[in-house]
Amino acid sequence: MLSQFLAKQFIDVIQWNEPEDGVLSYRYPMQDMEIQNGGQLTVRESQMAAFIDEGRIADVFGPGLYTLTTRNLPLLTDLMNWDKAFESPFKSDVYFFSTRQQIDQKWGTATPITLRDKEFGAVRLRAFGNYAYRVADPRVFFNQVAGTRDAFFANDLDGQLRTAIVAGMTNTFAASDVSFLDMAANQTALAAKVSDELKPMFAGLGLELSQFVVESVSLPEDLQKDIDSRIGMSMVGDLGKYTQFQTAESLGVAAANTGGMAGVGVGLGAGVVMARAVMDRILPGAASPRSDAAATDAAPVSAAPDSPPATAAATKFCIECGKPIAERAKFCSECGKPQ
Repeated sequence: MLSQFLAKQFIDVIQWNEPEDGVLSYRYPMQDMEIQNGGQLTVRESQMAAFIDEGRIADVFGPGLYTLTTRNLPLLTDLMNWDKAFESPFKSDVYFFSTRQQIDQKWGTATPITLRDKEFGAVRLRAFGNYAYRVADPRVFFNQVAGTRDAFFANDLDGQLRTAIVAGMTNTFAASDVSFLDMAANQTALAAKVSDELKPMFAGLGLELSQFVVESVSLPEDLQKDIDSRIGMSMVGDLGKYTQFQTAESLGVAAANTGGMAGVGVGLGAGVVMARAVMDRILPGAASPRSDAAATDAAPVSAAPDSPPATAAATKFCIECGKPIAERAKFCSECGKPQ
């Protein structure tokens, strides 16, 4: 029993397997234990290990298999004033750091960012995306972030990093002369600028920002509706052509309505309006029922002074019910629809 107890006090192999995602640093359990001189340290790919003496980082190891002696622990040996030839066990804290990429970290603006746009004036923008980073400098990360905690997770950094990212986004957008309408075509360039601005901040925490993506830049719903209306008017362009298009569309609606004479009337009225519009485009004035030429032909060659003037009641069709009405009538005598 005594030999088993003593065996538990000396550590021959030190290694760490990440139990879950998001672990950035982990302190190897060393309570009541000492590292045997000549013990083995295994550091796997995507890991680094550091020996800590009295809260100070002494030696850092990259991936590989190490035999722990005074030859490969020079700084730790110097800190503790040991003889180079010592053979006894020694006590020290060992921390492992995960250096693999922490991917698909989300960022986004909790509230809209108010900026001045060169086309729309003051606008409020929302943006979101993702980023990836890794622990690049265990010394800085230990001293500035993790400290002596048993474990430090990526979730513990989320709030700090998101706040810094939004601040960087605000600075970049404010200094950019790219209009909101052109941002979709320049998101990659904007992401690169934001990334360049954020990298020094990440380095100050012992981290490396390896990827930054702007997935979307949008406006609040009320402002987006205003811009959608503006875009719609720009797409309409020629209102005359737009009216012709709408008239043509109404023909299809009227043709599909076979439930009564009202649908027929709508179709006839729309047809008359469409025919007039087409004729006016091809031969200006040709679609008028009383053009100058027609009026000349219709005028009598001679008329007796006492005879009443010749009148021909010009008619048109109501655009609502299709009933014939006077050409100059402003309202339909049947349905009362304005003409």
